[in-house]
Amino acid sequence: MLHDVINPARFSEVVGQVPMLSEAEVDGVLDRAVTAFKTWSRTTPEDRASRLIAAAENLRVLELKLVPMLVRENGKTLREAETDIRRSIELMEIIAADLVEWSKPSIVDAKQPVFARRRARGVTAVISPWNSPVLLSFKRLIPAIATGNTVVLKPATYCPLTITECVNIMNSHFPPGVLNVATGSGQSVGEKLATDERVRALAFTGSSDTGRRIMELSSRTVKKLYLELGGNDPAIVLRDVILDDASIARMSHAILRATGQVCIAIKRIYVHKSRYDEFVETLAAAFDTVIVGDGMKGDTRMGPLNNKAQFDFVDGLVERSKKEGLDVLTRGSQLEPEHWQDGYFMLPSIVLGAGEDHEIVRCEQFGPLVPIVPFDDEEEAIARANRSPYGLRASVWTTNGERAAELADRLEAGAVFWNNHGIFQDLHIEFPGIKQSGLSRESRSAALDHYTDTYGFAG
Repeated sequence: MLHDVINPARFSEVVGQVPMLSEAEVDGVLDRAVTAFKTWSRTTPEDRASRLIAAAENLRVLELKLVPMLVRENGKTLREAETDIRRSIELMEIIAADLVEWSKPSIVDAKQPVFARRRARGVTAVISPWNSPVLLSFKRLIPAIATGNTVVLKPATYCPLTITECVNIMNSHFPPGVLNVATGSGQSVGEKLATDERVRALAFTGSSDTGRRIMELSSRTVKKLYLELGGNDPAIVLRDVILDDASIARMSHAILRATGQVCIAIKRIYVHKSRYDEFVETLAAAFDTVIVGDGMKGDTRMGPLNNKAQFDFVDGLVERSKKEGLDVLTRGSQLEPEHWQDGYFMLPSIVLGAGEDHEIVRCEQFGPLVPIVPFDDEEEAIARANRSPYGLRASVWTTNGERAAELADRLEAGAVFWNNHGIFQDLHIEFPGIKQSGLSRESRSAALDHYTDTYGFAG
């Protein structure tokens, strides 16, 4: 059976089709990965690094083909899609450059001596999301194959085309069975990968609910897990903040990047009451400049939501907030009003009057809206920010860097930013969340460490 991939900006356009594999077909994919592992795991780091570099060069040549495909299946703007593809290629080059030195055994005890050596775990399953299907797949599958593992990638059914094309291009540089794609439903493919004993490690990016299900299923065969899950990122705006154009632009981008469909987006803002009115007015003015439309259009600054389920949830959240008596300030403009009903388009909104018990504050909106909540003192702001089962990112907005660092020590998050939010420019750096936002680490060598077992070799 084939699955149609629909353009979220043009419902009438079928961007492409992918097969929906059965469990039996996934069995065949796993067999190929197991067979390939026997030889791939014995290749040298130098060989694997050179193959990664060659594949990266090939992807860069074909970037102009990949970017519009990602826009059409995902809804991102051209600029956002270009960034995702470019950073994915850069990631390959970074890992290739680190691989040989990282692979060298390290001396644990020179008296005996004892060496710490690494070996690949086996077949790795990568279950990737629809919001950034290329970059978030590459961040898992590239270190896995670089360290000698074979990979079975399950892309999201909403956005499988670009990442599948990337894998097809890369496979000309790798032996058969090293890098495999298994398209299909979460039940047929995802649950099979989570339970099958041939899969030794699994990396998942997605919702916390699905992450908990994967933990449960994977426990049957004690897999090594990497989970990057949901977030409800708080931003705390102190009374001494400078609300200039640059800082508001950074905050607006952190809220609305990829139409808010980013786990590390700002999802609730706590503002000192002395600056509340000014802040609301300034952020609303920034939202006024947002032009919503088809990501393929050069004037578009924010594309559609990706799929009907997400659109219905966010649209329903807006309506429920209004029914609860909250003030919803909808801003921005439509690029092509005549085509507004042809896609999952939504203007950005600011929600006022919400408290901690309102759904808009408690949930992960994953859309272009954000609640702004006033606070009286910093203790109150910290308590409110930490009142969440999530702990992905947080930010503090102030002129006082020392105060920002002090508050960062008390914020329950995998990373805290000062006068910015969410993105590390250096691809070596990554700090996944705590609590129900995930587990394991990927910073520089940790990405390589995760997909290997360390063992001792004693003389």
